[in-house]
Amino acid sequence: MSGKKLRSSLVVTSAVVGVCFMAACGKTPAATSQAAVTADTWAVVDGRTITREEVETAFRRTGEPGKTMSEEEALTAKLGLLNDLIVQDVLLAKARELKVELPDSELDTAYNEAWKNIGQQAFDQELSRRNLTPANMREGLRRELLSQKLIEREVRTKVAVTDQEVTDFYNANRAQFNLAEEAYHIAQIAITPVAEAQVPNRTGDDATSAQAANAKVAMVMEKLKAGASFRDLAMDYSEDPQTAPRGGDLGFVPVSALKQAPAPLRDAVLKAKPGTANVVSIGGGHTIVLVVAHQQAGQRDLSTPEVKATITETLRGRKEQLLRAAYLTAIRTDAKVTNHLARRLVESQGKMPSIAPAAPGAK
Repeated sequence: MSGKKLRSSLVVTSAVVGVCFMAACGKTPAATSQAAVTADTWAVVDGRTITREEVETAFRRTGEPGKTMSEEEALTAKLGLLNDLIVQDVLLAKARELKVELPDSELDTAYNEAWKNIGQQAFDQELSRRNLTPANMREGLRRELLSQKLIEREVRTKVAVTDQEVTDFYNANRAQFNLAEEAYHIAQIAITPVAEAQVPNRTGDDATSAQAANAKVAMVMEKLKAGASFRDLAMDYSEDPQTAPRGGDLGFVPVSALKQAPAPLRDAVLKAKPGTANVVSIGGGHTIVLVVAHQQAGQRDLSTPEVKATITETLRGRKEQLLRAAYLTAIRTDAKVTNHLARRLVESQGKMPSIAPAAPGAK
């Protein structure tokens, strides 16, 4: 599809993914500047500990129960999770410093949304299967939402695109707006039933089973129907590394290319009215396809509202991605972090006899 492959994205559902967000899912790290470092201390961030159990809980959330992993694979995954927890801990500390708060009403609403698409019984069964509790999930959700609020305040609200920037972009890319043939402007949200090596969206949400992928599609479509921005949902939930950072945008795809696409995808575009989104399911994966606009061949200029809006969103997405990366790098660099797990692995040349998972529920 115009050089871009259609991508076939814990959980009983994505609901469970959303409510943890690489979180400890059990407790807020306590300030322990005077506490002794033990074998269960896997990192210390500005005096606050991140424990082995917190990482193990995140590992139970993100992994597929019953899947066999080598020691090296498990350790690699846990190192990645620990790094995510470190970044989240820094974000939460910054939120406290700036007095960014999450009202209980928002948390209640988000928690109820987490399981309503699959039913309370199925949600509870999946929590039990992964040795997680409702309290774990609620705390994980609180941490996620608070982190998002901070990023919204410190990054997204500070991104601005000027008319001059839009004009400059158009002049530098005029050929891009000269369609040689009839074309459709398309955006997508890709959801697959397998774990991604790296989750490209800004919430860390990744469906890891067919059931999770199905529920995630239902959740995203419900948010769309409620009026949520397709661009924001793509950045938050899409599992396509190429398009998620730019809000799912695929640009204009010629009709000739669409006719060569799989029939479900082709029909979802050619038979849809601009502004409508449809779910295309192929091989267990799902793509929510939005037809943004339909244009005939010819040159389009800035007097066309859709052209200006497209350029503005493109520039906004680029700026937001850069500012977000810079912000996260800056606050992570400013924090005093000791990654004890990484140090122990280096000292033991990648072997760690005590790495076996802690007993369920152990602290």
